[in-house]
Amino acid sequence: MKHNVSPPEADCVSYAKEKSSILLGERLKMKKGNKNELFNFGKGWGTIIFCLLMFWFYAGMVNDSSNVVAPAVAEKLGIPAGNVLNMGTVAAMVGVIFFFVMGAVNRKIGPRVTSFICLILGGVGYFGMGHANSLAQYAIALCICTIGCMSAGYISGGAFVAQWFPKKKGIVMGYTTMGHNMSTGFFVPLITMLVARMGVTNAVVFPVILIVILAFVGLVFMRNTPQERGINPDNVSDEEYRNEYFNEEIDEDGGWTVKKLFSKKTFWLVAVASGGFQFVSTIIITQLVVRNQEVGFTQAQALTIMTILAFAGIVGSWIIGAMDQKLGTKKTMIFFGIWYAVALLLEVTEKRPLVIVFLIMFALALGGSANFTTSLPAAVFGRHGFKKVNSVLFPIQALVSSFGFCVNGNVLNATGNLRMSYVIAAIASIVVVIIVLFINEHQYNRDFMTECEAEAFTKELQK
Repeated sequence: MKHNVSPPEADCVSYAKEKSSILLGERLKMKKGNKNELFNFGKGWGTIIFCLLMFWFYAGMVNDSSNVVAPAVAEKLGIPAGNVLNMGTVAAMVGVIFFFVMGAVNRKIGPRVTSFICLILGGVGYFGMGHANSLAQYAIALCICTIGCMSAGYISGGAFVAQWFPKKKGIVMGYTTMGHNMSTGFFVPLITMLVARMGVTNAVVFPVILIVILAFVGLVFMRNTPQERGINPDNVSDEEYRNEYFNEEIDEDGGWTVKKLFSKKTFWLVAVASGGFQFVSTIIITQLVVRNQEVGFTQAQALTIMTILAFAGIVGSWIIGAMDQKLGTKKTMIFFGIWYAVALLLEVTEKRPLVIVFLIMFALALGGSANFTTSLPAAVFGRHGFKKVNSVLFPIQALVSSFGFCVNGNVLNATGNLRMSYVIAAIASIVVVIIVLFINEHQYNRDFMTECEAEAFTKELQK
């Protein structure tokens, strides 16, 4: 609760720091007393579902469908499938460059219109992938699809989550990133069926129609902030919003500049940590079928396992989100990293019982890494200036993640199997845990500061 009597201005910051632990305790009591905090989003459910569907199209069109579309395109062009698959790395690198552009666009026009543009780009790119008559055409189309779909999910979607759910972003990301898992469970069987019946050229048309419909639905019905819907962030009451949130109107950059962000050690720790788990997941999920065949499963069994993991991952994503909400992002990431590392080391033994244990553990972790790409920066930097922070941060996250393709490729070329990739992934998980230990979870989050402290920090940034 706010104090009615303020201290002298010169002592404001020190006073606020002395009281911060008391205020935090009050916040925690309120959270514990709210039994519906995991479900009470009101009108925010529309935003959650929209973001989930954007993640569904991103994972489906860019990552998961490569298992079907890439080989089909290779057969159509009469070239090795590996040549087509390698274009994924190229697209990821191009996507990193354009994240800065899309981030700037998002700050200027807001996530509602930006998501529309990005979803249309994703549809155009996916259409081009199916209709490509050369490897160069396919590569260009994949780059357009990657730029559009990834920017829609992580830049626009991230901005939506930060604005609508600044304190419930953990559980919300748990819901929205279920789209990753649902894609593996639904998109892959869908595109597999369509390619088998219609060929890749015609098969891509139906998903394109769906993503265009989503784009127009978002343009018409979505709003950039909850206030535009007549509600408060996190769907809290007016009283709680007045007492527990920092409400000063500031510019959308929140006082942040690229130079200021690059000068903060915490910024780099957040970028590497949140991108690090995505790096680990990229290593695993992009070659999971191949790896399962290496350890003795048939191709049919490996495909079935991937589908089962996708549905189990929906539950796991929610659990990770709930843990984030209850325990905080930092504690959840530490637990997640250790869990991930143990699972990977079990798989490296290549003993069937332990591999099965790995698959169970991985099922719960699948999708969780995506949560942290938004949850961690939202926790550390808050909603004030999040558009700016995310537009600078996410390209670095994506760059870190994209190296997962290189790891698998080089390990396969050097050893003939993917075992060492899993060792590297386990080591990376532990490194991320160590990095997270040095992060101050709410260091620049003005909603978690006392009023005086937040005002002082805002003035400091604006100098």
